Amino acid sequence: MTKLIPPHGGYAGLKTYQSAEIVYDATVVFCDRWIDCRSRTHNQMVQAARSGKQHIADGSMASDTSKKLELKLVGAARANLEELMLDYGDFLRQRGLTTWHKGDPRAAIVRSLAYAPDRSYETYRTYIENQSAEIAANTLLCLNHQANYLLDQLLRQLEQQFLAEGGCTEPLHRVGPDDRAAP
Repeated sequence: MTKLIPPHGGYAGLKTYQSAEIVYDATVVFCDRWIDCRSRTHNQMVQAARSGKQHIADGSMASDTSKKLELKLVGAARANLEELMLDYGDFLRQRGLTTWHKGDPRAAIVRSLAYAPDRSYETYRTYIENQSAEIAANTLLCLNHQANYLLDQLLRQLEQQFLAEGGCTEPLHRVGPDDRAAP
């Protein structure tokens, strides 16, 4: 598993990235298993999951040079995973399958796995690879909810940092003309 730690997201950024990585890995397997690989839906779901994960990493890389860009990329990650959640909801609805409500005991079991040590795709593999489409899709909805919750927390933290640093978009704005290197 990638050990990416966003410089300014700290532990929250790491947990958020890890959750998004699990969503991506599980989505690839889910789509390969349950959605025709030639369909546009297959490609869109995999791309939304990948973009969610990737935007978190890209935001981390941008954090030292542009807080505004970091916020934008983390916000884009949130939007990608929200889109993916809608796709899983559509999958269940269109097939007449049950969507677990928050209080469903099965959802509680999946949510509790978030506390597993060294959590990764392997933690959820049996729910995605060895269960019905309904269980796999609901598991991914739970994972998406968790990743989105963490993204919301990270966005709040990054917004507070942005405001605490005066809202300056680029560190170069804080450097005087004499401090800048000549081209």
